[in-house]
Amino acid sequence: MRNRVTAYSEAEEHEVSNEVANRMSMFYAYPTPMLKMLSNSVTNFVEKNQALPLENTTDIFSTMANLCRCMIEDPAIVARFKNEGTVLFVLRVMVGAIILYDHVHPVGAFYRKSNIDIKSSIRLLKDQPPNTVETLLNARDGEKP
Repeated sequence: MRNRVTAYSEAEEHEVSNEVANRMSMFYAYPTPMLKMLSNSVTNFVEKNQALPLENTTDIFSTMANLCRCMIEDPAIVARFKNEGTVLFVLRVMVGAIILYDHVHPVGAFYRKSNIDIKSSIRLLKDQPPNTVETLLNARDGEKP
C-alpha cells in the first residue's frame, strides 16, 4: 500500500500542463504520423515477404507517383475534377508515394535512374500556389535522427 501512495504522489509532482505538453510535442511527435505508420507497414511487409521481388513493391509506388503527376500536368484531366480539393489530394498521394518509394527502394527515389521523374514532380509542386503545397515540399517520412 505504501508503494502505491508514494508512486501516486510522485506522479502528481511530475504532471505536465497542456501548454508544456503542446510545446514538447513539437520536438517529439512525428511530423506525419500516418505516413510514418504506412512507412513502417511497408517496411514490415517487405521484410516478411522476402520471397516477393522488391520491384513489385517499388513499382507500385513509382507508378502511382508518375500517374498522379501526369494527372495534374494534364489540364483536361484537372478540368474534370468536380472538387477543387482533388488536385491537392492527388498531389498528396504523389508525395506520399515518392516518400514510400524512397524509403523502400535500396537507392531511393532521388537516384538519377529512379523510375520516378523527381525533377518533374518537384517542378509540378513548385508551380502550385505556394500556400497550398509548402508542407508537401517539406514532407518527410517522420524518421527521428
